[in-house]
Amino acid sequence: MRCLAVCQTELVTRMLDEILLPSFQVDFLVESKPLARRLHDAGMNVTAADPRRTDTYLKADVTPGTCVIVEDNGRRSLKKILESVRDAGGTLIYVLGVGISDFRAREEELKSRFPELSYLALSELFGGPLLTEFSRSITRLKVQQYQRFFNDADRVLILMHNDPDPDALASALALRNVLRRTKQTAIIAAVGGVTRPENVRMINLLDLHVDLITPEQVAEYDRVAMVDVQPHYFGGAIDRVDLVIDHHPEQPGYSAVFKDIRTDYGSTSTILSEHLRAVDANISERTATAMLYAIKSDTLFFNRQANRVDIEAFSYLYPLADAALIRKMEGAEITMERLEYVLKAKQHGRMVEQVFCTFLGTSPREDFIPYVADFYLQLENVKWTIVSGIVNDALIMSVRNLGYSRNAGEFVRKYFADIGSAGGHRAMAKAVVPLNAFRDKFGNLQADGFTERVLAMAIEFLHEHQPPEKKLVKV
Repeated sequence: MRCLAVCQTELVTRMLDEILLPSFQVDFLVESKPLARRLHDAGMNVTAADPRRTDTYLKADVTPGTCVIVEDNGRRSLKKILESVRDAGGTLIYVLGVGISDFRAREEELKSRFPELSYLALSELFGGPLLTEFSRSITRLKVQQYQRFFNDADRVLILMHNDPDPDALASALALRNVLRRTKQTAIIAAVGGVTRPENVRMINLLDLHVDLITPEQVAEYDRVAMVDVQPHYFGGAIDRVDLVIDHHPEQPGYSAVFKDIRTDYGSTSTILSEHLRAVDANISERTATAMLYAIKSDTLFFNRQANRVDIEAFSYLYPLADAALIRKMEGAEITMERLEYVLKAKQHGRMVEQVFCTFLGTSPREDFIPYVADFYLQLENVKWTIVSGIVNDALIMSVRNLGYSRNAGEFVRKYFADIGSAGGHRAMAKAVVPLNAFRDKFGNLQADGFTERVLAMAIEFLHEHQPPEKKLVKV
């Protein structure tokens, strides 16, 4: 296809020559004769002429099928140039904005007079790809640095949180891949074992072995990495680590040689997918399947705390993964035990102002609590869920919301950070509070009283800093 580029500056001319050739047959038109000579000497097909004259484009043999690109650097003569192109028979007109601060306003201004043109902003075309490439280069450097740091270690530990979920399991598997280690030279471990049905099925189907470890045994390893968790989680038992990769809010009180914490990512597996791609690592079907399932699980299939990078990682991993295996792993999520707690939540729950709050009483497993919170968030007219239960003399609270209202992490920190562990993201958060500490602060509440008290806290929190309602005034 023939293309005529009407340029004002040498930089834009050379850039278009580099990009458009050899896909297009490109002729360049510039006003400056010295510039035309320099570009001609460089081997470019360039003509010096007045771009404001119609006969310039007639001589250039512009037809309705010629793609005409006009550089817009703010000069007032642009409209005259566009009129001349149109008068000469040009219909495929593209304006390339260069250094235009408000290119949207400029586009509207031009389209009001030339509705057939298309406006392209150089910053919009190249900003995203350039930022992506710079980000990938920085990630590549970071990965190569920690790869070298781990290379000379005989024993490597990849540590997850207790009862690791799909994101922790997949991230550990991916990091072992990044480190180019085997299951003998990089141990994947957790202080608490895997108990949730879908996670047990995941490790069985993927043949993934998780070692049990105590905090005291961590010191026996030459290098220690943590994925989907940070040292504060272990209550001061581990205060130093070599590498932390996590998507939860960064916590103070520990030292790490390397960190990659990205709180705007929906999963830690998304971060690890970028690490793998940055160093061109070969991603096995097993690893891709685990990571794809993790991203899907942690973002509730992009219904919470997900952004463009999570979707991009999912798209990249999808053709590498085993979709049938993922369906098998998902089949373990609904069990009779969990349904019993869903029913119990309905019996004892209360909903006020689209906030569903319930207390499940004593639970043998912690995973019932977030499962119920996720379940009730799917109901019509529910925007927040706050589900609590007692596990091993501790109050466990899971908070979920749709992600566009107030921050769930701020809610649990405000009321529970002073008596336990509390934190999370905008759309999901968790608090773990010793029962004695809770009773000292709030009293020995019974089930219904507990639900009412927490619900009142939530409503108070949601009404804080809320703009006053606008009232209609008759005039």
